[in-house]
Parts: sequence; structure tokens; C-alpha cells
Amino acid sequence: MKNLIRLSMFLSLAMFMFSCDNDDDNNDSVVPTLEIPDTYEFTRNGSSTVSFSGQVTRLSQSDELYGALNDPSDFETLDAMFNGVDGSSAGFSNDDLNGTSKIIGSKTSASTLQGSAVDRQAFNDMITEYTSEVVPNFDLPYDANANVAGVYPGTSYRLNAAGQEIDQLFFKGLIGAFTLDQIINNYLHPNQLDSGDNIVNNDDDVLDGDSNYTKMEHKWDEGFGYLYGHLDEMGMGEDLATAGSSPSGEGNLLMKYFKKVDEADGYQPGVGQVVYDAFIAGRTAIVNKDYAERDAQADIIQVELSKVIGYYAVHYMNDYVAKLSEGNIGGAHHSLSEAWGFLFSLKYTNDGMDEPFMDRNDVDSFLANYMSDFNTMDIGVLTAPASAPDPGMIAIVEEAFASKGHPLN
Repeated sequence: MKNLIRLSMFLSLAMFMFSCDNDDDNNDSVVPTLEIPDTYEFTRNGSSTVSFSGQVTRLSQSDELYGALNDPSDFETLDAMFNGVDGSSAGFSNDDLNGTSKIIGSKTSASTLQGSAVDRQAFNDMITEYTSEVVPNFDLPYDANANVAGVYPGTSYRLNAAGQEIDQLFFKGLIGAFTLDQIINNYLHPNQLDSGDNIVNNDDDVLDGDSNYTKMEHKWDEGFGYLYGHLDEMGMGEDLATAGSSPSGEGNLLMKYFKKVDEADGYQPGVGQVVYDAFIAGRTAIVNKDYAERDAQADIIQVELSKVIGYYAVHYMNDYVAKLSEGNIGGAHHSLSEAWGFLFSLKYTNDGMDEPFMDRNDVDSFLANYMSDFNTMDIGVLTAPASAPDPGMIAIVEEAFASKGHPLN
């Protein structure tokens, strides 16, 4: 009898174990993973989960601000366009851009990694200098010998007394301190993506209020929007389908130069598709709760967008040298102004390990000591070869990227 009882218990246990294994093999709680789509389109319950309207607004504001920095604008107008008034955007001719919480200055040099109150003040100082020095001499000829600001003869380049074109310093610096910084050091970084309860809520598909997205999904979209936001998110259509193969190049910030780098005769043809695919794959990883893959895709974006800054810092330093040798002094001042802005932007690059490709203090020191007055520039500080006791900045920038395993083409 005891043996029969033992046999009965054994058979019951075996049936129980088989039953458990069978349940595991058909576990209804397993969530299917999303396959990576061809375009940046994601839905939940048949409706889009993608939203970056704030970035669309700020990029549109930047277009008007660029125009105003090429007109005899007054301080109040430019200050309102950059900093807003009483916490709201203001100063734009397109009234849809006014009265919002979207303000360019509040997102300039504002990331958790590279934010700097000193740098934000530098942009305010440029607005002051433009309106107090350049605008009063808007139609007068520039005179380097007399330290008089004005328009360089035979060109449309309006220079300050130091021979600098303020709008180029401002906007090329804004490429790094605003658009690049917000993408790679803020919205695509765990400091934003994983803040608060974002991981738990994303794991459980907890949506952000009445929105159709989780906070983590939205943070990634906002990073995407700072590069692709000139594609109206409500009607991207064919533009979205070709955003990788043919970046739009719209606006005056990062996308403009991203397209130049991607072009057939650019520095890195095909990088447009690489970055677009990484944005799509990273967003897919968030839907699939695969945060290691998300961060791996963010690393790709951080490095490739940072290289855009490196390419054009070198490009405009070389262009300055070439124009100077041709006797095109006005064009040389213009190119050196663009070089200054891209050098400034190097502080906001990210090597994929949360370090800039060039040290912030080194960049600031170079700009202050060697590029504060273009009229007295020593061309050697740009062109001295890497083998020289004191290499020039062109060689230094190239080495900064090469030493981290990401050489510039």
C-alpha cells in the first residue's frame, strides 16, 4: 500500500511539473518586440506617439532670430527673441511664435552635462555688442585701422571693431550650445531619459498624462526634433521617408551642416542615413524596454553629430587661410567668424563616453588669447603642423577626434 501511495504521489508530481512547463511554453504574458521600422513613425492604439512640437517652435524662432541679427535690430527686440519677456516667447513677427514657454535662451548651454551660465551670458553679450556697436554703423564702411565697426567694403559682412561678424559667431556657437547640446547631452542622455520614474513607467506603459506617449518616448522624440524639427511633425510625409537618405538641410543650425557633411562631395557621405537609423533604432528600443540598446544607439548619434562640428571647425579655419592668401580679406573675416563659432561649439561635443572631444577650458583659452581680435590674428596659431612644438588649432582639432578613435575624414 505504501508503495502504491508513493507511486501515486510521484505520478501527480510529474504531471504537475509537466503542466507548469507547458504553461511556461505558452505564457500569454510575453510581450512581442517591435521590429525596427523604416521611418521615424511609432503608434499606440492606432495613433502616433511621436511629438516634438516644442522643437518645431524653437527652430522656427531661430530662423527669425537669424534674420534679425542681419538687420539693424534694437536690443529690446533681439533680447526678447532670445530670452523672452516675463517667461514667455516674444519679439517675433510670426505671432504663433510669441506667448509660448518655448524660449531659445532657456535651452542654450542648458544640458546636465555641459550647461554653462558663462556661455549663456556670452550670447547675451553678443546681442549687446551687435546692437551697441554694429547697428549704429550699419551702413558705414568698416575701418580696421581706426577700430570702427561697419560693413566691409564690397561685401554684406558687417563687422565689429575686432573684425568679427557677430551673427556668425552667435549662430555657429548656437549650433553647439543649443541644438547639439540639447540632442546629445540632454534628451538622449540617461539623465533625462531615466529621470524620476521614467524607467518604471516605460516598463509598464504608463502614459504621460493625457498624451499617447510615455515620458521616455517623448524625451527621445524631443532630441530627434532638435535635428529634424523643420519637418513639420503634423505633415512630414515624403520628407520623413527621405530624412535619412536626403537630410533637409533646413534652417541655420545643426541640420544645415549635417546635410553638407552627408552630401556626395561632403566630408562623410551616408552619415545622414546612419544617424536617422540610429534615432529609429533607439526609439524602437525604448518601446521594447531595451535600455542598453537605446544607449548604444545614442552613442552613435553623439559621436556622428559631434563630428559635424569638428569637420566645420577645421573647414572654416582652412577657408580663412585660403581666402587670406587670395587677398579676399572680407571673405576671410567671414570664414574666421564661422570658425570661431564652430570652435566654441566643440565644447558641446560628446565622444560617446560623456566627454567632449575638446576640453572646455582649452577651447575658451584659445578663443580668448588668440581669436579676440581678428585684425591681429597670427595665422600660425591655426596652421602650425602637428609636429611643431606648438601645433596649430587645425592639427589640434584633428588629433582630438583621431585620438578617441573617431578621425575626421
